[in-house]
Amino acid sequence: MLNIVLLEPEIPANTGNIGRTCVAANARLHLIEPLGFRLNEKNLKRAGMDYWDNLDVTTYINYEDFQKKNPGAKIYMATTKARKIYTEVSYEPDCYIMFGKESAGIPEEILTDHEDECIRIPMAGEIRSLNLGNSAAIVLYEALRQNGFAGLRLSGELHRLKWS
Repeated sequence: MLNIVLLEPEIPANTGNIGRTCVAANARLHLIEPLGFRLNEKNLKRAGMDYWDNLDVTTYINYEDFQKKNPGAKIYMATTKARKIYTEVSYEPDCYIMFGKESAGIPEEILTDHEDECIRIPMAGEIRSLNLGNSAAIVLYEALRQNGFAGLRLSGELHRLKWS
């Protein structure tokens, strides 16, 4: 199972959206405190809709707690400062993909210890970054694609009619 890690997320709607994406992708969500909101906040639930109860989510008191409880985890760190593009790595089926808080990203003190695992999404011009929910979905679905979309429904059906 793939894992999405949010380091000190600040905006409840982003976390709710990412939680919903994790449910759809059969991925686990890890939240590293401090959080910029309470987990029972209405905006979080609204963005996650009725999927939040199906989410496999774990919280940690800080980054050190996360490391201690996930020893040996292969962690890819999404940052606009990385040299590698997110499509240039091979994602293991049980890897962790970490994203930093909306206002500052992952601290450079953490990034410098993981230079080979840092990845970025290419962007044009002077834009600082993409929305956190969009970034998580882009990288998560690339990891799923590389792993053959294991465990996901691959065909779609119409609600009222049938495909010819």
